[in-house]
Amino acid sequence: MSKKRRLISALVFCLIIIGLIVGIILTSPPQGEKEPVKEVMRDAVLHESGKIALPIVGEVNPGFISAMAVSAVLMIFAAAVRIFVIPKFTMRPGKFQYLLEKAVGLFTGLAKENSGHKPVFIGGYIFAAGLYIFASTIFELFGVQAVTTAGRSISLSAPLSDINGAIAMGVFSYSVILLGGLVTNGPKGAGKALKDFSLPISMSFRLFGALLSGALVTELVYYFSLTSYVIPVLVGIMFTLLHALIQAYVLTMLVSIFYGESTEPPHKIKKQKDTEKRLNNHEKVS
Repeated sequence: MSKKRRLISALVFCLIIIGLIVGIILTSPPQGEKEPVKEVMRDAVLHESGKIALPIVGEVNPGFISAMAVSAVLMIFAAAVRIFVIPKFTMRPGKFQYLLEKAVGLFTGLAKENSGHKPVFIGGYIFAAGLYIFASTIFELFGVQAVTTAGRSISLSAPLSDINGAIAMGVFSYSVILLGGLVTNGPKGAGKALKDFSLPISMSFRLFGALLSGALVTELVYYFSLTSYVIPVLVGIMFTLLHALIQAYVLTMLVSIFYGESTEPPHKIKKQKDTEKRLNNHEKVS
């Protein structure tokens, strides 16, 4: 494409965007009272007026629906890859095979670096946990709609922006660390994990706070009319992608480190302490 055509295409695109913005601004706002910003923030956190009715379960938060949808999609995707894609892997990988092997290698290397004992198990877990955090965070970008019990249409939020989903992820990750230490080193290994009793709380609220902050910023940007055009798209995508990558990395790193501490064999710890003691004595003599 020539330089002139590119310039014309860019001008046409800009004119279309400007026309859409002007049309939105000139369009009269819907009638009725605007919900106070305090109520908007309260609904975003507590979902008191945003419950969704299920046939058997009853009223649930939107985050529960999001969690079930993300889990179903990931399980179907994993089954399809295992049945139809992995048997066709070759020595010269294609693009998808290369990306999959790099992702698996990243989490396997993270597990081996921080957890010397049974890195295959913890590598598989942090891979699944990181993938779930990433997928469930970007889920809100798709704007899946649902109808609340009050008859309003809402977009399903990220599962981990609900405090219940964040606590479930933190407690489950802590359970993996605790059981890993118990199976490997018995009560001593479990004791190492139990001494960090605040770990599930910190992991849960780290996830919840990070994802909720992005949701609240986006809600505020949408609420005020001066910033409700074009800007919410940029802000929403930026916050969502950053939180998806950062929180997936942080949680998988923490789980692998604490799992490594709770499953480290006692003789290695004793050997390490003896080595440190000899080095200290040698430094004193020197």
